[in-house]
Amino acid sequence: MTDKPSLQDRVVSAGFGAGWALIPRLPRRPTAFAFRAFADRLWRRRGAPVRRLEANLARVTGLHPDSAELRELSRAGMRTYLRYFQEVFELPAMSRDEIVARSHVIGEEHIFEAAAEGRGVVLALPHMGNWDQAGAWLVAKGHPFTTVAERLRPESLYRRYVAFREGLGMEVLPLTGGDGHNFGKLAQKVRGGGVVCLPAERDLTAKGIEVEFFGAKTRVPAGPPLLAVQTGAVLLPVILWFQDDDWAFQIHQRIEVPVEGTRQEKVRAVAQALVSVFEKGIAEHPEHWHMLQRLWLDDLEPAGGER
Repeated sequence: MTDKPSLQDRVVSAGFGAGWALIPRLPRRPTAFAFRAFADRLWRRRGAPVRRLEANLARVTGLHPDSAELRELSRAGMRTYLRYFQEVFELPAMSRDEIVARSHVIGEEHIFEAAAEGRGVVLALPHMGNWDQAGAWLVAKGHPFTTVAERLRPESLYRRYVAFREGLGMEVLPLTGGDGHNFGKLAQKVRGGGVVCLPAERDLTAKGIEVEFFGAKTRVPAGPPLLAVQTGAVLLPVILWFQDDDWAFQIHQRIEVPVEGTRQEKVRAVAQALVSVFEKGIAEHPEHWHMLQRLWLDDLEPAGGER
Protein backbone atom coordinates (compact mmCIF):
# COMPACT_ATOMS: atom_id res chain seq x y z
CA MET A 1 0.00 0.00 0.00
CA THR A 2 1.30 3.48 -0.90
CA ASP A 3 1.86 5.80 2.06
CA LYS A 4 -0.67 8.60 2.16
CA PRO A 5 1.05 11.96 1.52
CA SER A 6 1.35 14.19 4.57
CA LEU A 7 -0.05 17.69 4.63
CA GLN A 8 3.48 19.04 4.18
CA ASP A 9 4.01 16.81 1.14
CA ARG A 10 0.78 18.01 -0.42
CA VAL A 11 1.68 21.65 0.23
CA VAL A 12 5.12 21.21 -1.35
CA SER A 13 3.66 19.53 -4.43
CA ALA A 14 1.00 22.21 -4.79
CA GLY A 15 3.64 24.90 -4.37
CA PHE A 16 5.72 23.49 -7.22
CA GLY A 17 2.63 23.28 -9.39
CA ALA A 18 1.84 26.92 -8.66
CA GLY A 19 5.45 27.87 -9.38
CA TRP A 20 5.36 26.34 -12.86
CA ALA A 21 1.99 27.99 -13.54
CA LEU A 22 2.70 31.49 -12.20
CA ILE A 23 6.41 32.36 -12.15
CA PRO A 24 6.95 32.39 -15.94
CA ARG A 25 4.31 35.13 -16.08
CA LEU A 26 6.07 37.37 -13.55
CA PRO A 27 8.83 39.93 -14.28
CA ARG A 28 12.18 38.18 -13.96
CA ARG A 29 14.12 40.73 -11.90
CA PRO A 30 11.58 41.16 -9.08
CA THR A 31 11.17 37.39 -9.01
CA ALA A 32 14.94 36.94 -8.69
CA PHE A 33 14.98 39.49 -5.86
CA ALA A 34 12.25 37.54 -4.04
CA PHE A 35 14.12 34.24 -4.38
CA ARG A 36 17.34 35.86 -3.09
CA ALA A 37 15.46 37.29 -0.13
CA PHE A 38 14.02 33.86 0.66
CA ALA A 39 17.50 32.33 0.36
CA ASP A 40 18.86 34.91 2.82
CA ARG A 41 16.03 34.17 5.23
CA LEU A 42 16.83 30.44 5.18
CA TRP A 43 20.52 31.23 5.57
CA ARG A 44 19.96 33.45 8.62
CA ARG A 45 17.83 30.76 10.29
CA ARG A 46 20.79 28.36 9.86
CA GLY A 47 18.71 25.21 9.91
CA ALA A 48 20.07 21.71 9.34
CA PRO A 49 20.44 22.03 5.52
CA VAL A 50 22.45 25.26 5.86
CA ARG A 51 24.67 23.76 8.56
CA ARG A 52 25.28 20.73 6.36
CA LEU A 53 26.13 22.95 3.39
CA GLU A 54 28.64 24.81 5.57
CA ALA A 55 30.20 21.57 6.80
CA ASN A 56 30.56 20.35 3.20
CA LEU A 57 32.00 23.67 2.05
CA ALA A 58 34.47 23.64 4.95
CA ARG A 59 35.86 20.34 3.62
CA VAL A 60 36.06 21.70 0.10
CA THR A 61 37.69 25.03 0.92
CA GLY A 62 39.61 24.39 4.14
CA LEU A 63 37.86 27.35 5.77
CA HIS A 64 37.32 27.16 9.52
CA PRO A 65 33.79 25.96 10.35
CA ASP A 66 33.14 29.06 12.48
CA SER A 67 34.69 31.61 10.14
CA ALA A 68 32.91 34.62 8.70
CA GLU A 69 34.30 33.67 5.30
CA LEU A 70 32.53 30.32 5.41
CA ARG A 71 29.27 31.95 6.48
CA GLU A 72 29.43 34.34 3.52
CA LEU A 73 30.21 31.45 1.18
CA SER A 74 27.20 29.49 2.45
CA ARG A 75 25.04 32.56 1.91
CA ALA A 76 26.17 32.73 -1.71
CA GLY A 77 25.55 28.99 -1.96
CA MET A 78 21.98 29.32 -0.72
CA ARG A 79 21.37 32.11 -3.20
CA THR A 80 22.50 30.00 -6.14
CA TYR A 81 20.52 27.03 -4.78
CA LEU A 82 17.30 29.07 -4.73
CA ARG A 83 18.18 30.56 -8.13
CA TYR A 84 18.16 27.01 -9.47
CA PHE A 85 14.54 26.57 -8.33
CA GLN A 86 13.51 29.94 -9.76
CA GLU A 87 14.90 28.87 -13.11
CA VAL A 88 13.27 25.44 -12.91
CA PHE A 89 9.94 27.25 -12.92
CA GLU A 90 11.01 29.57 -15.77
CA LEU A 91 12.66 27.06 -18.11
CA PRO A 92 9.51 25.59 -19.68
CA ALA A 93 8.56 29.05 -20.94
CA MET A 94 12.01 29.85 -22.37
CA SER A 95 12.68 29.43 -26.06
CA ARG A 96 15.48 27.15 -27.19
CA ASP A 97 17.13 30.15 -28.84
CA GLU A 98 17.29 31.97 -25.51
CA ILE A 99 18.66 28.92 -23.71
CA VAL A 100 21.42 28.48 -26.31
CA ALA A 101 22.24 32.22 -26.45
CA ARG A 102 22.64 32.47 -22.67
CA SER A 103 24.77 29.32 -22.36
CA HIS A 104 28.54 29.83 -22.33
CA VAL A 105 30.07 26.44 -23.02
CA ILE A 106 33.67 25.29 -22.99
CA GLY A 107 34.52 21.97 -24.61
CA GLU A 108 31.27 21.16 -26.41
CA GLU A 109 33.38 19.72 -29.21
CA HIS A 110 34.06 16.68 -27.01
CA ILE A 111 30.40 15.64 -27.31
CA PHE A 112 30.22 16.17 -31.04
CA GLU A 113 33.54 14.42 -31.69
CA ALA A 114 32.28 11.32 -29.87
CA ALA A 115 29.00 11.46 -31.78
CA ALA A 116 30.89 11.76 -35.06
CA GLU A 117 32.85 8.61 -34.11
CA GLY A 118 29.55 6.79 -33.60
CA ARG A 119 30.32 6.44 -29.89
CA GLY A 120 27.75 6.74 -27.16
CA VAL A 121 28.35 9.50 -24.60
CA VAL A 122 27.93 9.55 -20.83
CA LEU A 123 27.93 13.06 -19.37
CA ALA A 124 28.63 12.90 -15.62
CA LEU A 125 28.11 15.95 -13.45
CA PRO A 126 28.02 17.05 -9.83
CA HIS A 127 25.04 18.96 -8.41
CA MET A 128 26.21 22.38 -9.56
CA GLY A 129 24.68 25.38 -11.27
CA ASN A 130 21.52 24.53 -13.19
CA TRP A 131 21.81 20.98 -14.51
CA ASP A 132 18.28 21.07 -15.97
CA GLN A 133 19.21 24.13 -18.03
CA ALA A 134 22.33 22.33 -19.24
CA GLY A 135 20.10 19.45 -20.30
CA ALA A 136 17.81 21.83 -22.17
CA TRP A 137 20.87 23.27 -23.94
CA LEU A 138 22.00 19.78 -24.97
CA VAL A 139 18.57 18.97 -26.42
CA ALA A 140 18.53 22.31 -28.26
CA LYS A 141 21.90 21.43 -29.81
CA GLY A 142 20.41 18.27 -31.28
CA HIS A 143 21.26 15.65 -28.66
CA PRO A 144 18.22 14.35 -26.75
CA PHE A 145 19.33 12.17 -23.88
CA THR A 146 18.31 9.80 -21.12
CA THR A 147 18.73 10.47 -17.42
CA VAL A 148 17.78 8.92 -14.09
CA ALA A 149 15.79 10.84 -11.47
CA GLU A 150 15.56 10.39 -7.73
CA ARG A 151 12.08 9.27 -6.69
CA LEU A 152 10.89 12.37 -4.85
CA ARG A 153 8.09 12.39 -2.29
CA PRO A 154 5.23 12.80 -2.62
CA GLU A 155 4.60 10.88 -5.82
CA SER A 156 2.72 13.85 -7.26
CA LEU A 157 5.88 16.00 -6.96
CA TYR A 158 7.96 13.28 -8.64
CA ARG A 159 5.46 13.15 -11.51
CA ARG A 160 5.55 16.95 -11.85
CA TYR A 161 9.36 16.89 -12.05
CA VAL A 162 9.33 14.10 -14.62
CA ALA A 163 6.81 16.02 -16.72
CA PHE A 164 8.97 19.15 -16.44
CA ARG A 165 12.09 17.33 -17.64
CA GLU A 166 10.28 15.44 -20.37
CA GLY A 167 8.91 18.79 -21.53
CA LEU A 168 12.51 19.95 -21.99
CA GLY A 169 13.19 16.93 -24.21
CA MET A 170 14.73 14.46 -21.74
CA GLU A 171 13.88 10.79 -21.33
CA VAL A 172 13.60 10.17 -17.56
CA LEU A 173 14.00 6.80 -15.82
CA PRO A 174 13.16 6.44 -12.10
CA LEU A 175 16.05 5.65 -9.76
CA THR A 176 13.74 3.33 -7.81
CA GLY A 177 10.28 1.92 -8.33
CA GLY A 178 10.68 1.16 -12.04
CA ASP A 179 11.12 -2.20 -13.73
CA GLY A 180 14.62 -2.68 -12.32
CA HIS A 181 16.36 -2.56 -15.70
CA ASN A 182 17.75 0.98 -15.73
CA PHE A 183 21.36 0.00 -16.31
CA GLY A 184 20.40 -2.22 -19.23
CA LYS A 185 18.39 0.59 -20.80
CA LEU A 186 21.23 3.08 -20.35
CA ALA A 187 23.73 0.60 -21.80
CA GLN A 188 21.48 -0.01 -24.79
CA LYS A 189 21.18 3.74 -25.31
CA VAL A 190 24.92 4.40 -25.44
CA ARG A 191 25.67 1.25 -27.43
CA GLY A 192 23.35 2.71 -30.05
CA GLY A 193 25.35 5.96 -30.11
CA GLY A 194 23.02 7.87 -27.79
CA VAL A 195 23.67 10.24 -24.92
CA VAL A 196 23.14 9.65 -21.20
CA CYS A 197 23.44 12.35 -18.51
CA LEU A 198 23.86 11.29 -14.89
CA PRO A 199 24.54 13.03 -11.56
CA ALA A 200 27.69 11.42 -10.30
CA GLU A 201 29.05 12.67 -6.95
CA ARG A 202 26.38 11.45 -4.50
CA ASP A 203 25.41 7.79 -4.20
CA LEU A 204 21.74 7.21 -3.33
CA THR A 205 21.83 3.41 -3.42
CA ALA A 206 24.43 2.46 -0.75
CA LYS A 207 26.00 0.34 -3.52
CA GLY A 208 28.33 2.93 -4.96
CA ILE A 209 32.07 2.96 -5.64
CA GLU A 210 34.29 4.11 -2.79
CA VAL A 211 36.60 6.98 -3.78
CA GLU A 212 38.78 9.64 -2.20
CA PHE A 213 37.08 13.03 -2.49
CA PHE A 214 38.65 16.14 -1.00
CA GLY A 215 40.83 13.99 1.24
CA ALA A 216 38.13 11.73 2.69
CA LYS A 217 36.20 8.64 1.63
CA THR A 218 32.80 8.76 -0.02
CA ARG A 219 30.80 6.63 -2.43
CA VAL A 220 29.76 7.72 -5.90
CA PRO A 221 27.24 6.14 -8.26
CA ALA A 222 28.58 3.13 -10.14
CA GLY A 223 26.57 3.89 -13.29
CA PRO A 224 28.82 6.37 -15.15
CA PRO A 225 32.14 4.50 -14.74
CA LEU A 226 30.48 1.12 -15.28
CA LEU A 227 28.88 2.27 -18.52
CA ALA A 228 32.25 3.49 -19.78
CA VAL A 229 33.99 0.21 -18.87
CA GLN A 230 31.30 -2.16 -20.13
CA THR A 231 30.06 -0.40 -23.27
CA GLY A 232 33.02 1.65 -24.48
CA ALA A 233 30.97 4.85 -24.20
CA VAL A 234 32.88 8.11 -23.96
CA LEU A 235 32.70 9.41 -20.37
CA LEU A 236 32.83 13.21 -20.13
CA PRO A 237 32.85 15.11 -16.80
CA VAL A 238 30.87 18.36 -16.77
CA ILE A 239 31.26 21.31 -14.38
CA LEU A 240 28.44 23.88 -14.22
CA TRP A 241 28.12 27.33 -12.70
CA PHE A 242 26.10 30.53 -13.01
CA GLN A 243 27.70 33.39 -14.92
CA ASP A 244 25.99 36.68 -14.09
CA ASP A 245 22.43 36.27 -15.43
CA ASP A 246 23.51 33.45 -17.74
CA TRP A 247 24.92 29.93 -17.38
CA ALA A 248 28.36 28.48 -17.95
CA PHE A 249 29.65 24.96 -18.05
CA GLN A 250 32.77 23.13 -19.07
CA ILE A 251 32.73 19.72 -20.72
CA HIS A 252 36.07 18.16 -19.91
CA GLN A 253 38.06 15.69 -21.97
CA ARG A 254 37.05 12.06 -21.83
CA ILE A 255 38.06 9.84 -18.94
CA GLU A 256 40.14 7.01 -20.36
CA VAL A 257 39.43 3.43 -19.25
CA PRO A 258 42.61 1.63 -18.13
CA VAL A 259 43.78 -1.16 -20.42
CA GLU A 260 44.98 -3.40 -17.59
CA GLY A 261 43.12 -4.73 -14.56
CA THR A 262 39.92 -6.50 -13.66
CA ARG A 263 36.56 -4.91 -14.42
CA GLN A 264 36.22 -3.88 -10.76
CA GLU A 265 39.68 -2.28 -10.80
CA LYS A 266 38.89 -0.41 -14.01
CA VAL A 267 35.58 0.89 -12.67
CA ARG A 268 37.23 2.10 -9.47
CA ALA A 269 40.03 3.83 -11.41
CA VAL A 270 37.54 5.56 -13.72
CA ALA A 271 35.41 6.67 -10.76
CA GLN A 272 38.45 8.14 -9.02
CA ALA A 273 39.55 9.97 -12.18
CA LEU A 274 36.03 11.36 -12.56
CA VAL A 275 35.79 12.80 -9.05
CA SER A 276 39.27 14.28 -9.41
CA VAL A 277 37.84 16.48 -12.18
CA PHE A 278 34.87 17.28 -9.93
CA GLU A 279 37.23 18.31 -7.12
CA LYS A 280 38.91 20.90 -9.30
CA GLY A 281 35.63 22.31 -10.61
CA ILE A 282 33.95 22.46 -7.21
CA ALA A 283 37.02 24.09 -5.65
CA GLU A 284 36.92 26.77 -8.37
CA HIS A 285 33.17 27.41 -7.99
CA PRO A 286 32.21 26.30 -4.45
CA GLU A 287 29.24 28.66 -4.14
CA HIS A 288 27.64 26.92 -7.13
CA TRP A 289 27.78 23.43 -5.58
CA HIS A 290 24.41 22.50 -4.09
CA MET A 291 25.23 19.77 -1.60
CA LEU A 292 22.93 20.21 1.38
CA GLN A 293 23.07 16.51 2.33
CA ARG A 294 25.61 14.26 4.02
CA LEU A 295 28.18 13.06 1.52
CA TRP A 296 31.31 11.67 3.16
CA LEU A 297 31.28 8.29 4.86
CA ASP A 298 32.42 9.66 8.21
CA ASP A 299 29.41 12.05 8.16
CA LEU A 300 26.78 9.38 7.59
CA GLU A 301 26.05 8.52 11.23
CA PRO A 302 22.75 10.15 12.33
CA ALA A 303 23.27 13.17 14.51
CA GLY A 304 21.46 16.09 16.08
CA GLY A 305 18.17 15.96 14.22
CA GLU A 306 19.87 16.39 10.82
CA ARG A 307 18.61 14.30 7.95
